[in-house]
Amino acid sequence: MASVYSVSQINRYIKNMFENDYLLRNVQIKGEISNVKYHSSGHIYFTLKEAGSAIAAVMFRSARTQGLDFTLENGQSVILTGNITVYERDGRYQVYVKNIVLDGQGNLYEAYERLKQKLYEEGLFDFEHKKEIPAYPKKVGIVTARTGAAIQDILNIAKRRNPFVQLYLYPAKVQGEGAARTIAAGIEMLDTMGMDTIIIGRGGGSIEDLWPFNEECVARAIFHAKTPIISGTGHEIDNTIADYAADLRAPTPSAACELAIPDVASVLNQVKQYENVIKQYMLRHLGQSRQNIQELSARLNSVSPLTRFRNQKIYLDSLQDRLTYAVQEHYGQSRHRFELLLARLDGLSPTARLTGGYGYIEKEGGEALTSVADVKTQDRITVTIRDGRIEGMVTRIEKKVEGEHG
Repeated sequence: MASVYSVSQINRYIKNMFENDYLLRNVQIKGEISNVKYHSSGHIYFTLKEAGSAIAAVMFRSARTQGLDFTLENGQSVILTGNITVYERDGRYQVYVKNIVLDGQGNLYEAYERLKQKLYEEGLFDFEHKKEIPAYPKKVGIVTARTGAAIQDILNIAKRRNPFVQLYLYPAKVQGEGAARTIAAGIEMLDTMGMDTIIIGRGGGSIEDLWPFNEECVARAIFHAKTPIISGTGHEIDNTIADYAADLRAPTPSAACELAIPDVASVLNQVKQYENVIKQYMLRHLGQSRQNIQELSARLNSVSPLTRFRNQKIYLDSLQDRLTYAVQEHYGQSRHRFELLLARLDGLSPTARLTGGYGYIEKEGGEALTSVADVKTQDRITVTIRDGRIEGMVTRIEKKVEGEHG
């Protein structure tokens, strides 16, 4: 019965074959760089290709110090030195590169540089020609493939950020022969439809895959469009002619959508913040105005005839009170003095002494009787006492003897 081997055993066996082959242990290969990627780890992953054939390659960070003295870019024609072995996990072989030198620039890269320089000299990339991207678009046109990750990412992001924006897709061919003409046609058509913004782009790929966005007809369609255009082609490290010609460059189609369509939630939140700021300003301004009105009103009241009349009336009332008080005080003092004088006068009045059995005696003619010598018996006399008068007749007279007391 034939032996049965595991996948790991087969891959290990093939790897040993590669490593034991003298030619593959130290080989030089000439080709064109494609799909280059600088990883965050410091390693470089790329594809070395020629017409009809390609091989995967990796250059580890440890080899870059001595083996590479320039920046590796898509389209470069290079000669690399390394060994070919099998990566057991994936069961594929690749070149582990130790050294890379330039062997002239690849045809595509040369064409790219020539066109970029030509269009630059014509002014297609000049900043003064760049149009401002509308902050709040209502209609956004999209030039990309009908299917694929790019349009799905754009639709998802647009729906999440602002579902009220109307999207218009021109299904263009974005790869292969004739793709550039359909991209340019899409730009021209959407430009006549009153779009606020146009997005062009596609997902990542090799320099050949992205080449339609390096064609002159696409660059000129972008330049002549009246609608602002955002270009988002490939990955962040990719730069196409369309990126230079566009009014705004985005690293990816998803990023282009985020630049074209504002996040309605953040806009509403910003509007709320503006509302609060305006409200606080109005409250402060209203408070200051109210205080100014109060101060002006107080100043106006202080000089108004009505206020002066009221003040004079208050002053008159005060004078009246003072006069009343003075009159009452003077009256009181005068009354008190009158009562004192009255008391003194009363004390001097004859009738005031007619108390305790005393009386005032008058003769018949009304003359005061001051001596017994002035009357005789049978004369009539009048005696005035405290509470009345008594009339009588003298019946007996006794004259006081000199020297007697009592």
